[in-house]
Amino acid sequence: MAEKKEIFADGIGQIHFAGGMVRFDLVALQPEGEGKAPMPESHARLIMPPQGFLSAFNSMQQLIDKLVEAGVVKKNNNID
Repeated sequence: MAEKKEIFADGIGQIHFAGGMVRFDLVALQPEGEGKAPMPESHARLIMPPQGFLSAFNSMQQLIDKLVEAGVVKKNNNID
């Protein structure tokens, strides 16, 4: 069986569309020093076609709905 690679990210730094592909810059929080807030540092990029992005977005929305239903997270209706 082929070895699978796992990538950890604290979040997404940027999402942009270039060259016909959706690109996510994944970030990890890096310490800046004693008493300072950690800073996001880009360490990987995920690239997918628009249809793959839409499919992933749909899957994430379904998971968000389940997490809200289970009380794990609260829905925030305040959009600025």
